[in-house]
Amino acid sequence: MRLEISPSKKLTGEIGVPGDKSISHRAIMTASLSDGECYIKNLLGSEDCLRTVECFRAMGIEIEKASFPGETTKTSFAVKGKGPDGLCAPKDILYVGNSGTTIRLLLGILSGRAFHATLTGDESIKKRPMLRVVEPLRLMGASIHGRENGNFVPIEIKGGGLKAVSYDLPVASAQIKSCLMYAALSAEGITAIKEPAASRDHTERMFEYFDIPFRKDGNTVSIGKFSSIRAKNLDIPGDISSAAFFMAAASVIPESRLLIRNVGLNPSRTGIIDVLLEMGADIEVQNETVICAEPRGDILIKSGKLNGIELSGGIIPRIIDEIPVIAVAAAKASGTTTIRDAKELRVKESDRIRTVASELQKLGVKVEELEDGLIIHGGSKFKGAICDSHGDHRIAMALAVAGLAAEDEVVIEDTDCIETSFPGFEKVVKGLAS
Repeated sequence: MRLEISPSKKLTGEIGVPGDKSISHRAIMTASLSDGECYIKNLLGSEDCLRTVECFRAMGIEIEKASFPGETTKTSFAVKGKGPDGLCAPKDILYVGNSGTTIRLLLGILSGRAFHATLTGDESIKKRPMLRVVEPLRLMGASIHGRENGNFVPIEIKGGGLKAVSYDLPVASAQIKSCLMYAALSAEGITAIKEPAASRDHTERMFEYFDIPFRKDGNTVSIGKFSSIRAKNLDIPGDISSAAFFMAAASVIPESRLLIRNVGLNPSRTGIIDVLLEMGADIEVQNETVICAEPRGDILIKSGKLNGIELSGGIIPRIIDEIPVIAVAAAKASGTTTIRDAKELRVKESDRIRTVASELQKLGVKVEELEDGLIIHGGSKFKGAICDSHGDHRIAMALAVAGLAAEDEVVIEDTDCIETSFPGFEKVVKGLAS
């Protein structure tokens, strides 16, 4: 599929964005391990999250569309958990599609189950490294085999009999941390997981909401075996990573005024707001509240004059998914923006450092590729071009933002991947553009 984006004079109106992808994955997983039925409102119905749903269905968990208590429309999901020991061995290979979150967190859960399972995914997942979770899980006692010593899928795992470990993560990663937190629920002793810097804390908040005990001291999470998880209903906020594309677009397209409602405002995820504000954007957060341990609110964005900035260090884990669209905004800003310490982008759905650089260059942007980031020279006028998503949903959507701010039509090839995180993206874009 291709996406054809025409230039927009301004973006105005109000929109909502789909449920947070990171929270949706964890909601399905934690609800499946709980003792009873959980109703999940605003679960992201994207390909990635539905892969997680199918994996747990394959292990005996009933998950169906349902009405959230007090509502009549069947837009929520009901998950009938069977407790931490209630999963059964899948009869077939578990297929995770394009979802790195599904496979890495699921390996943590499976490491505590005393049965065999085999996991695989699409061509993108087959290229993404898994040793970062496989090695600590082996230290805990899981038996894991796969291509290149378990670094690539297909991966076979037999869990059970786990022992606690103290593990220092080589990089700040919510996926590695969360994988080990789920594994620790089945391990004898107290597992300590230390990060070099803070990463997203959705798993900690999910565990807090489900009354799963753990201790957090700085960037170290300590957690022990836990045998009973009480079922609870969940209401998931809109995904700020999805909102980021429209925040950036409204910031750089003149005369724009856009309100995005019910967006997650988890402090570990609001780096995009901090970065755009530092660049000079006009952003106001309204109606802040906390529901199910996750803060949320409405975000009002007006167009403004942006300036180039330097990004490195602790901010990077908080904006790692938003860097492609930050690069688009930087190309429209005055001055130069430098992004460093983002080598993690090399092992996402695509090599995002390389793909951002190559696709922005097609649009006429002067951009330099660094080993761990980018140098983007601002003040560019985006020309029309035919671009390629490289099968990466965030690259595709970032290029769509560039198309809205371009002088001529931008065509993006291979945009089926957008469905992994933002179903209906094209309809929202074209409904706003004028």
